[in-house]
Amino acid sequence: MPESNQIRTPEHAGPIVQRIKNVLKREIGERSGVAVLNDKADLTIELSIVPGMGTEGFRIEDGERQSIRIVGNDELGLFYGVGKFLRSSRYEQGSFIPGEWRGTSVPEAKIRGIFFATHFHNFYDDAPIEEIERYLEELVLWGYNAFSCVFDMFHYNGIDDPWAQKVLRQNHRLLSVAKSIGMKIGISSIANESYKTSPEELLANHDTGRWNYKLELCPSKPGAKELMLKQSDEEYRFFADLELDYLWVWPHDSGGCACEKCWPWGAKGFPMMAEAISKVFRKYFPNGKIVLSTWLFDFLGEHEGEWKGLSDVLSTTQDWAHYLLVDSHGDFPKYPLEHGAPGGLPMINFPEISMLAMVPWGGFGANPMPTLFQRLWRSVSHVIDGGYPYSEGIYEDINKVLIIQFYWKKDADARDALREYIAYEFSPEIVDDVVEAVDILEENSFRSWNNGDFGLPLERVVLPPDAGSERAHRLLETANSKLSPRARSSWRWRILYLRALIDNELYKNDGVPTPKCDEAFDELTRIYYADEAVLNLKPPARAVREESKNGSMKYVGF
Repeated sequence: MPESNQIRTPEHAGPIVQRIKNVLKREIGERSGVAVLNDKADLTIELSIVPGMGTEGFRIEDGERQSIRIVGNDELGLFYGVGKFLRSSRYEQGSFIPGEWRGTSVPEAKIRGIFFATHFHNFYDDAPIEEIERYLEELVLWGYNAFSCVFDMFHYNGIDDPWAQKVLRQNHRLLSVAKSIGMKIGISSIANESYKTSPEELLANHDTGRWNYKLELCPSKPGAKELMLKQSDEEYRFFADLELDYLWVWPHDSGGCACEKCWPWGAKGFPMMAEAISKVFRKYFPNGKIVLSTWLFDFLGEHEGEWKGLSDVLSTTQDWAHYLLVDSHGDFPKYPLEHGAPGGLPMINFPEISMLAMVPWGGFGANPMPTLFQRLWRSVSHVIDGGYPYSEGIYEDINKVLIIQFYWKKDADARDALREYIAYEFSPEIVDDVVEAVDILEENSFRSWNNGDFGLPLERVVLPPDAGSERAHRLLETANSKLSPRARSSWRWRILYLRALIDNELYKNDGVPTPKCDEAFDELTRIYYADEAVLNLKPPARAVREESKNGSMKYVGF
């Protein structure tokens, strides 16, 4: 039970290793109050890098004279080893018990990314940059190695719009932070997106059967393709100093054109524009890789021909696309499972961890779904090489951990990841109770407002049959009493605890929010920095529900 610790790093350690040391020091100090010193100490933690165990792998072993060695194959491997050491250790106020896990671990999936949807005044848009920076560090401790974000042109009048410049600067800062941690970084572009000031005569035929902002351009119209490439050039030039690693090119939701020359979009207009955009990107980032998304391909059925058409396009010699980002709402698309990846490109997935089961997304608290994601993962683990969960905020923190454990070890069990998360973030003493409560919360997740998911006004929540909301609340109340002050007040615990409280209140009151619900909604709003968030992301507090009645509020795009 060391009272102080010493952390040793290699001579001439670079900035990333120094950052890893600072994160380790911070986490031990904040969680236990035990000092981390650079002089005489009860325990020495040695950090080192020794290549040879596998890319981004790590090893934890006993050293000499009461020391523990955390060895990374490389800098990220060292980061992950520190994360495993921290999670296997135990903390009480004034007490730090070093973890006993020893061994070597190497990730199985190559790309283990996270996508921050930097828009709509969500957490990534409006939280202090220092909090987002720390959050990125915490995600890397779990095993993430890539980061991507988005600049949605449809919000703005042009690249010089002050709001556009603000978002571009925010994205630049986030990308810089991710790179400073050692992550690969990238951005995404909709293949035919444009600004609010788009000439009306250049607009696309939006009858694609998918959702869009009605501002996309038709690349088959004279001048439209040139305008899109000019706008892409302006955006990529803004990030030219960062040496971006990836560009995603996106087809649908938003995006697409259904005119005769562009449709099927995934087979005609989309690959044509994606290749053209990739050339603009490679002008600034010659070593960058192109990730071709297939989101919502053949959404209305195989007769649309997008998967088959793209496969035909990529069957010819091409060297501009490097990965396929494959996923959709619900289950993984059937075509690549039955026919293989178009062009033989490696596939990564795009788990929807945010917009699940409830609206507002995260507005009722945490949305953990271990059973769902275990099922989805088992259907695709044999064909993909990692991916990027789609994130609108921090309310799906548990889901992020589940997904990264799948990427790290393809036969990982969601329950094991959940238990490790609970023990580390809250307390080993409450693991069983919280796992049971999470199972109940997942069963009770699917809900809508009385007028439908996107109906107004917001008056009553229609809930599924109750799987035990009162028991889930009681389990977390008991767990709450056993937590340290630090864990009890942490945002991770509060969003889980408040979810159980809100559910219990709603079930008791026929779906109508109670005063206790409103107190919880207000707290969630503060945690998320959601005061200015769109209705999709704003907890439905009393003031929000009252404003919805006069019709002045609306969901994004609906």
